[in-house]
Amino acid sequence: MPVRVRSRAAAPARDPSPMTLNPDAYDLPMIASEDSFREVVKKISIYLTDVIQLPSTFEQLRTTSAGDSLRVLVDHLNSTCTNPAIVNALLALKWHYAADHDEYSQGLAETRSNACEIVAWRFLTRLSEREAVDYCLYEIPNPKEAEDEPSAGDEESTERSPLLPSSPGWSGSRRSMSGPPPPGSSMKRYQLLSSLSRLTMSLHVDADDDEDDVDPTAPFISLNALEIAAVAGAKRFLAQHIVQKIVTGIWNGDIIFWDTLSVKAEKKPRFYNARTADPFSRLRVPRYLKAWEVFFFSVFLCLYYAVLLGEKDPTKISGTEIALFIWLAAFCYDELSEWIDAGSIFYAADIWNLFDMIMMGIGVAFAVLRIVGLARNDATIGALAFDVFSLEALFMVPRICSILSLSPYWGTLIPCLKEMGKDFIKFMVLVVIIYLGFLTTFSLVGRENYALPHMAMNLTKIFFGSSSVGFEIMHDIDPIFGPPLMIIFVTLSSILLMGSLTGMLSNSFSRVITHAREEYLYIYSIYVLEASTSNRLTHFYPPFNLLALVIFRPLRLFLPSDDKFRAGRIVLLRATHLPIVGIIELYELIRRRIRPDGSSVFKGPRPSHSHSHPARQRPRPAVERPPSSYPVGLSPSKPTAAGRDDDVMEGARSLATRVAELADKVDNLTALVERLQPPTTATSFQE
Repeated sequence: MPVRVRSRAAAPARDPSPMTLNPDAYDLPMIASEDSFREVVKKISIYLTDVIQLPSTFEQLRTTSAGDSLRVLVDHLNSTCTNPAIVNALLALKWHYAADHDEYSQGLAETRSNACEIVAWRFLTRLSEREAVDYCLYEIPNPKEAEDEPSAGDEESTERSPLLPSSPGWSGSRRSMSGPPPPGSSMKRYQLLSSLSRLTMSLHVDADDDEDDVDPTAPFISLNALEIAAVAGAKRFLAQHIVQKIVTGIWNGDIIFWDTLSVKAEKKPRFYNARTADPFSRLRVPRYLKAWEVFFFSVFLCLYYAVLLGEKDPTKISGTEIALFIWLAAFCYDELSEWIDAGSIFYAADIWNLFDMIMMGIGVAFAVLRIVGLARNDATIGALAFDVFSLEALFMVPRICSILSLSPYWGTLIPCLKEMGKDFIKFMVLVVIIYLGFLTTFSLVGRENYALPHMAMNLTKIFFGSSSVGFEIMHDIDPIFGPPLMIIFVTLSSILLMGSLTGMLSNSFSRVITHAREEYLYIYSIYVLEASTSNRLTHFYPPFNLLALVIFRPLRLFLPSDDKFRAGRIVLLRATHLPIVGIIELYELIRRRIRPDGSSVFKGPRPSHSHSHPARQRPRPAVERPPSSYPVGLSPSKPTAAGRDDDVMEGARSLATRVAELADKVDNLTALVERLQPPTTATSFQE
């Protein structure tokens, strides 16, 4: 189903100035609207390879004359390029250059990687908000096998919902050892990188020479720019205001990918229209998914305390314990589905998923011990099962912090703690080696008075601050070697090692806190994309996912028709999730009454066709919008507040353009001043 397209107004012509960069000095890539993703990647890569010949830092590319070629490229793309895959290509190249581990060109590859990221976000800042949505959510099509792609029903039947949709021909229900790797897995990541490497290695090969070869960019088919940015680790790009506004729009449900719940439903990005969208499509909104996750986990926590603090009978199972087992099974199945859908790379990107995996392991151990104890009628094994399950609180209670991680403060602090924990573990390797050396010496020297376990406990007390214990036992260990060795150990543990650890953690915190917000926004963006861009139409909330598992997994043997299978899942979803949808609809109704314009996030200016440059009159991909370009409920024939808002936004757009031009002139002035400086100063600055 084709989407409606529109063209973007050209930027106002700049006044001739001696400070303006000369585009004729660069061999700029000419990117046509009909160029494929493969061609766009090659053209951009050739340009960056030619203009970036010396390593530069990210800040130098952004603020000094080292980034002149990037400013020229952005101006060129803004005035001539309407290819929808331009942002996708830039972010794919950013990942390719960042993964270049050649020790002779690593600095140059990092510079080109930063250049791609800078060009991508600067290009987006020249667009209106609605056009930025079009570019960021544009999915790379399959130019050759579009008619052979699996239908939505096929993808639904696999019950897979990858963050990165699989390449053509890959079916989750027909996996084989020779098939493509799961999306998001390490093999998939390697496949994506290898495809770009093969492409960039043949930059100067004529198109006729490799026309019949397999398209090396095939693994990127059906990925949008935000998904490529997530897998590429483009944290600066994802942290940009315009990109975060799109991510927030997806989080709030202003931008949706499914607007109906039917067998023939098609996934594509569109702006939410409350009058035409199916209410059950709101189940895929990340904000409501997170709200249900909080509710489900709260009930899980209550059942946990009810079982462990109540009467624990090792010989029989109570009703509360049965409910806990149901909740535990739903939790494990939901986490397993999420891991399969997202892949190991994206699943491990969220630190709370590590807690979930440990919770799953403890829960499975508890269930196994409980079943064995009941089968053998062994009260000892039953009591051990409850003791093992008590360990769940070590991870279940801190898991509450995952709710706080959505707050910018906690979301910024948690990455710092995560990195400090990594540095602490690395430092403890050195501590353990030194500890084992002293433990061996003291155990051998004082073997007549102290056994190995007793000596290990004494040294542990000394390491954690009880230095007096060491001075009390040093003569008993050995009159000659005991005192000097113990003084050395106390000095190392209490002064050198602990002081070094404190200083290292302080430096680690200071280093990470400067980029912690980018880390927070990166994790937040990954969560939103995982929850919203799934290829699965029907997503069952836990514990209802157990019903889908019990009913439809066996039915796959009797329902070969994918449409019938999908229709059955839709019926079950409507029956089980009706109360949840009712609560969501009531909440949104109240919110619309309190804030009538709260749902209209993207009010970018409409292009003025009368002032558009002829070169810009090309179609560009557009996210499907409501039938009227005006906010829902407003008539275009009447002057409304929305129309006045558009006029104000148009003026703001003009002002933003002028500010951007002024910023460019300031950058050019800075570059000119640097050129007028003495050669030694300029050279040292560039280095």
